[in-house]
Amino acid sequence: MKRDYYEVLGVGRDASPDEVKKAYRQKALKYHPDRNPGDKQAEEKFKEAAEAYEVLSNAETREKYDRFGHSGLEGAGVHGFASADDVRRAFGDIFDDLFGGGGGIFGDLFGFGRGGGRAAPRRGVSLKCEVAIEFEEMARGCERTIELTRHDVCGECRGSGARPGSRPVSCPQCQGRGEVFRSQGFFSLRSTCPRCGGAGGIIQDPCKRCEGRGAVPGRKTITVQIPPGIEDGERLRVPGQGDPGEDGAPRGDLYVGIRVKPHPVFQREGPHVVCEMPVTVAQAALGDEVEVPTLRGVAKVTLPRGTQSGEILRLRGQGIRDLRTGEVGDQLVEVIVEVPRKLTKRQEQLLRELSETEARPTGARRRGFFESLRKMFRDRM
Repeated sequence: MKRDYYEVLGVGRDASPDEVKKAYRQKALKYHPDRNPGDKQAEEKFKEAAEAYEVLSNAETREKYDRFGHSGLEGAGVHGFASADDVRRAFGDIFDDLFGGGGGIFGDLFGFGRGGGRAAPRRGVSLKCEVAIEFEEMARGCERTIELTRHDVCGECRGSGARPGSRPVSCPQCQGRGEVFRSQGFFSLRSTCPRCGGAGGIIQDPCKRCEGRGAVPGRKTITVQIPPGIEDGERLRVPGQGDPGEDGAPRGDLYVGIRVKPHPVFQREGPHVVCEMPVTVAQAALGDEVEVPTLRGVAKVTLPRGTQSGEILRLRGQGIRDLRTGEVGDQLVEVIVEVPRKLTKRQEQLLRELSETEARPTGARRRGFFESLRKMFRDRM
């Protein structure tokens, strides 16, 4: 069972973003596997801290977690880290933010390098798109086919960026190390080479097809399964459908924003569906059996005698499936008693006869109203 993310980082639920960042840095430095070789428990705590930071450093995922806990993050794009290296690849931008480009002090301490200190290959860029679905599709779940432009590894140079038959040359600034050194007092500091970006080599004869980038744009068709009960504004994460990473690093992800179109009859309130049902004065007074539209068809509902305008009728199990609990909500039907604007002579005659029988306030609410009214005038005398 997953621990509370605030407990993992050792911060309160009201911790500021800076406090969350500081706490994560301390945990990451403490539990990194290079500082704790062979310690599986430390590696698990390192991955756990990375997952906690990913959620709590993002305002959107933090709000969902605060409201619904771990179950509220399903489909929110939170990573599951299999290794410390997976943390670095999937979390490279966060490491840059915390510790400086190229790994900074963190990389110096723990060797976030490759080939004697070169910058590790970066995970591919994640992509974003948006799809619109109908209200009914939101309720039952649906499938969408998305066509987007993304990059793929260049087939001509196989991702190297160099013309076939040629190779990158050693960077003259770092002599192929991928990093440069500078002295500061008693310390010797190293950082990513600004000329080659940590690759250790420079492409002098670029591939003509990709112009040295190692990747080319193309159209891609992806099928996305949208689960029932997804909320308007939610994002689905489709792993590995973003741009390719550097030198064989994993692809980025695809984040699909969901927009649920408004419905002319239904509105959503959590797992419940809300609608209005207009009825006549006679139906409300005498009671009736009426047909009510639902997401699953038409349901017959018994309208009790004396139903008041604004009363709510509940249809059990006619709502939306909750993504977190799997339970289905209800449909809430608000009764609206419609008073006719135009009357036939016969209708007017009948209503006048009814009015004569209502000369004395017999209803409990009306009696209370008139008694309060009389008391108010007595107090003013």
